[in-house]
Amino acid sequence: MTVKKVYRDKSGEPDVSIHDIRIIETERLILRPPIREDFDAYAANMADAEAARFIGGLQSRAVAWRGFLTHAGGWMIQGFSMFSVIEKATGRWVGRLGPWQPEGWPGAEIGWGLAREAWGKGYACEGATAAIDWAFEHLGWQEFIHSINSDNLPSLALAKRLGSRFLRHATLPEPFQDVTVEIWGQTRDEWLNRQ
Repeated sequence: MTVKKVYRDKSGEPDVSIHDIRIIETERLILRPPIREDFDAYAANMADAEAARFIGGLQSRAVAWRGFLTHAGGWMIQGFSMFSVIEKATGRWVGRLGPWQPEGWPGAEIGWGLAREAWGKGYACEGATAAIDWAFEHLGWQEFIHSINSDNLPSLALAKRLGSRFLRHATLPEPFQDVTVEIWGQTRDEWLNRQ
């Protein structure tokens, strides 16, 4: 369900950096654009070799900062980017997911990357489902992809659970040009007609 509201910081004051931007609430999650307070958890996730393996690899805090700003900047320049995933029960940042389409990317993607403590709870499926609905409704997308490393078995399983199908192999733009990924995806009609 998509609702329009103002995200409030810990003091209860409106956070003007995301004022008037749509926030998605699911049963257990809040999906919203990233804010500065998300960075420590984001950096910790990118410093976890296992969690970061398929989302850019292990990164120092300085490199993670630049990646974090890429997500935040996407909202300002494109009007979309990955959402910060906030666990409703705790208020913790537990990952990022949603629409992603940097220059040279092989398509309009719905992607995900969750912190290890959020694995196995169904959050990626819950959040991705809401983000797909949002991308079709608010961005006018007619199709989406997932670019997945063939060794990333949990993400391949999630793509199948979402109803996506294997489309082709592709390479990503720099600095990942040496990585071949599987491209999974579906059209808007396929998504709307899923059982």
